Amino acid sequence: MDGKLKSGEADPVTRPKNVQNEIGWIGVGKMGNPMATRLIEAGHRLTIFDPLAENRASLVARGANVAASVADLAADCSIVFSTIPNDAVLNEVIYGSGTTGGILSQAAVGTILIEMSTVSPQISERISGDLARRGVQYLRCPLSGSTALAREGTLTALASGDESSWESVAELIDRLATRKFYLGRGEEARYMKLVLNALVGATSSILGEAMVLGEKGGLTSSKMLDVIVESAVASPLIRYKQDMMERMDFTPAFSVEQMIKDFTLIADAAREKHVPMYLVNLILQQYAAASNVGYADQDFFSLFGWMRASYGVADTP
Repeated sequence: MDGKLKSGEADPVTRPKNVQNEIGWIGVGKMGNPMATRLIEAGHRLTIFDPLAENRASLVARGANVAASVADLAADCSIVFSTIPNDAVLNEVIYGSGTTGGILSQAAVGTILIEMSTVSPQISERISGDLARRGVQYLRCPLSGSTALAREGTLTALASGDESSWESVAELIDRLATRKFYLGRGEEARYMKLVLNALVGATSSILGEAMVLGEKGGLTSSKMLDVIVESAVASPLIRYKQDMMERMDFTPAFSVEQMIKDFTLIADAAREKHVPMYLVNLILQQYAAASNVGYADQDFFSLFGWMRASYGVADTP
């Protein structure tokens, strides 16, 4: 599928008055599920689509309807949220796959798509024109924060797209995020998410190397972190990961493999914009090396564990 609207495709339609204007949610996995739950708890009716029954189960138990396809969901919902894993899935959500239609096949004029995933600015820009021709209002709204913050409704929302649409869904976003930034009409939110993820991923790298040096000098992880979190370089991220690093328990909140995906997006966007991001490319190779020796499914702060093993402080997992 080349992502272009074909001659003969259904023309944009206006949603009939007898169609229920529910909220739709595509992708109710680790991040989507707790956010969708918060909307149901606030009294909103939801129709959901996710291929995995285990992702849907808790929401169905709370009263969510299940759509048979993305196209069916788009036909019934005037506001659609999307939290999906990557560019390929977003492409399928928008354009469909094989004989199964996507959002473009059924969404009515005036539908608002709030796309909250971490995807490339390139695919986001490509679909924006097709959505506009369909009459769909497209909000890029990637999120910053953990699954724990998603459950609490304290994420950070980064938005770009039609500002009036952003204002119209403010009440819904308030259920999900305590910090909201409207950044522009184009792909600004996509780039802002990549900026944040570059800094987050780099923190694991530089902190890991620094702490290995400290261990070689006789310090323990616990003593170093006690000082670091009270120092000028303290951050909420390091505080959040402190216990994990002290216990060397890297149960994933966000895995090494996921960070490789995000750093690949960052590196690709940098090349497209002719920005030579030397450190990003180096850190991407560190994550890849860690993944290759058993850390792929561990939290991305397990880069510390990989460095300890690589530099002769500890054994590999």
